[in-house]
Amino acid sequence: MTYHRLETGEGERAVASQLCSMNDRELKDIGLTRSHVGKGRVVKASYVIDRYPVHLIDVMRTADGCRITIRPTLPQDRELQKEFFRSLSAESRHSRFMTPLKELPDALAEQFASINYRSHLALLAEVFDGGRETMIGEARYVVDANDRELCEFAISVADGWRRCGLGSALLSRLEHEAAASGISLMSAHTLVGNNAMLGLAVRAGYRVVADQCDLSQANLEKNLPTPSASLLIQTVTA
Repeated sequence: MTYHRLETGEGERAVASQLCSMNDRELKDIGLTRSHVGKGRVVKASYVIDRYPVHLIDVMRTADGCRITIRPTLPQDRELQKEFFRSLSAESRHSRFMTPLKELPDALAEQFASINYRSHLALLAEVFDGGRETMIGEARYVVDANDRELCEFAISVADGWRRCGLGSALLSRLEHEAAASGISLMSAHTLVGNNAMLGLAVRAGYRVVADQCDLSQANLEKNLPTPSASLLIQTVTA
């Protein structure tokens, strides 16, 4: 897989249409104002906003040259996420939620799209074909309410986009942002039959431990490295 970093505003253009369609209240919810959003672009002032993580907007390219945009979730992504989960196979939906679901319930879709980017960070992966936006993956972590150094994560990739490095790309971004935010331990729960998730976790250095309360599940854990002093300074001053 070849990975390309975004340059010269490519990231801003990737989400410009979504931001421009938001009303003032929706913009305020993610730390933006109308002055930050220009016509068809996000102005440079967006880089000093302390809530919406613009630095996480990125692009990767698969081995066959397909361009995938990775960006933080926006409030108006509810329908996009519902379409994504609807497109998953029954097995993939069951693996993601560990319970059979045919549709993403409205309440859960609302929760998935309502992100504060601090205690709950969510990324989505999407492709554009003929002007149509299609979500092909999502990854998120939620910080433990009782211990800010712990978080639980989840990842889902569309069936037709497996084995192209997308799952690893999403997980590595979650880990990097979690470590920069002071999180020291990431964990997840998965079904023991979810070979794709178990393989991804093992390759990324996670410990796999059987759940003693439910032998159909496994617990995944990984200690994150402590951010360097320079990274901590950048995080505090950004």
